[in-house]
Amino acid sequence: MTQNEIREQLFRQQDKEFAAMQIKILPTVKADRIIGVRTPALRAFGKVLYRDENRDAFLADLPHAYFDEDQLHAFVISEEKDFDRCIRMVEAFLPYIDNWATCDQLSPKAFRKNPERLLPFIRKWIQAKEVYTVRFAIGMLMRYYLDDRFSLEYPEIVASVRSEEYYIRMMIAWYFATALAKQYDAVLPFLEKKTLEDWTHNKAIQKSLESYRITPEQKVYLKTLKVPARGKQAEEQAASDH
Repeated sequence: MTQNEIREQLFRQQDKEFAAMQIKILPTVKADRIIGVRTPALRAFGKVLYRDENRDAFLADLPHAYFDEDQLHAFVISEEKDFDRCIRMVEAFLPYIDNWATCDQLSPKAFRKNPERLLPFIRKWIQAKEVYTVRFAIGMLMRYYLDDRFSLEYPEIVASVRSEEYYIRMMIAWYFATALAKQYDAVLPFLEKKTLEDWTHNKAIQKSLESYRITPEQKVYLKTLKVPARGKQAEEQAASDH
């Protein structure tokens, strides 16, 4: 399948109503880069393209012209089961990710069975300059290291991240809300000691209050841990709540 054939297939599956919705929720992506292919169709196409003999030409064609091609790229990588090859694919792609959706939907099968081999890369990615490389690293810690592989070292790593970038701070908040749902007693001190910056601290509590996995009693206590937002952070909090 050639590059032109791939793009033609994407446009054949275009849903303009869906594209209009995506434009609203993807502020970091230019509107003319969004074709509007629905996610299940992209995921199915990714499975097909992964088995295509010309897939490497598509993966090497960076940066892609369209957001939907970025999505397709993420779904192709997600099919890879060989860890070493997968890491090479991920590291080649991460610097080109420019939005939260592609970042969060990149979920390589190879990572699930290789958590120990993955950790050194997470440690490297979380120190990167690129916003979505850092977000991806936090997402991997949330996905693979909050259950039987949990260690206090991991929330400590996430709590140490300091950034003014909205999509990093939101991922930190999401991480701690999920961590509270899965490791409440171990993670609670991070909130009690105000380890996070104020906006992220409050957002983590807000997300926890919205979670069905947090008990009513826990929610009552978490509400008491909220801190007053000040200055710019108060404005950002108000904006993020709409």
